[in-house]
Amino acid sequence: MSSPVSFRISRAAEDLAQAISALSQRLVKLEQRQESLELQWRQYQQDSELIPADEMAMLDGVDRLLLECQELLDGSDLSSEHLSADEQVTSQEQASSEDFDQSDDSSESWSEDSTPLAA
Repeated sequence: MSSPVSFRISRAAEDLAQAISALSQRLVKLEQRQESLELQWRQYQQDSELIPADEMAMLDGVDRLLLECQELLDGSDLSSEHLSADEQVTSQEQASSEDFDQSDDSSESWSEDSTPLAA
């Protein structure tokens, strides 16, 4: 009767050993990845320190300009309703001026030296 108990204990110990081995391998992989990420972070910090101060100031200015442009674009979205009304007025004015131009063209024809000729 002691042999089935002994077998169960041996089997449980073997399962635990395999689990510990798998966890240890996973821990090693995670530690290697952490070291790799830390190395990349250090290189990034060193590279950012190599950028001259005047270039950083210029890049900061570009960032500010981009933000201002974005704000202007966002503001133009709000005023698009006003623009569409203005565009309608402009298109009506253009249509009326084209009608006026067409009535002038039908009564006179132009010669090559841009002097009107009687129809």
